[in-house]
Amino acid sequence: MTIRVASPDDAQELLKIYAPYVEKTAITFEYDVPSVKEFKRRIEHTLENYPYIVAECGDEIIGYAYTGSFVGREAYSHSAETSIYVAENNRRGGVGRRLYEAIEEISAAQNIINLYACIGYPEVEDEHLTMNSVEFHKHLGYKTVGCFKKCGRKFDTWYDMVWMEKIIGEHSEEVDDFIPFPELTI
Repeated sequence: MTIRVASPDDAQELLKIYAPYVEKTAITFEYDVPSVKEFKRRIEHTLENYPYIVAECGDEIIGYAYTGSFVGREAYSHSAETSIYVAENNRRGGVGRRLYEAIEEISAAQNIINLYACIGYPEVEDEHLTMNSVEFHKHLGYKTVGCFKKCGRKFDTWYDMVWMEKIIGEHSEEVDDFIPFPELTI
């Protein structure tokens, strides 16, 4: 397995991974699968400041992860929101862990200290949403820091949403500025 930076040209392959999450799960609260054009735009927008990476096995993309702005105000520049999606037939094989290890390394180089994951949370597990994502993040050292009750509705079901946090650096008085991803030399 290799990890590399995504390209807008990967959009179609990434959509093959993302589409089942939209169509079959409440892991994403998005209702409609975006077009390839829209997905390319999302990749380009993310890469302006943050990493967007893919995991490949041979020539096949088997997962991807990225970070983005947390809340979108300058005072939050040392925090980022994470997202990760792994192909259905490649889950539980270490792909997610490898992607997040790479994301954490890049984030630390950007002087990001706090990583956040916004995760759909079932009151009762069902065919569309289990606790797997929450458990995955716990296993990687994330802790639940907030819960919004019944804030998302998909498949005629109300779902909660939790925020999970992982601190990857020190909160010192002297802190280096955020470094946009394209300016990194790693």
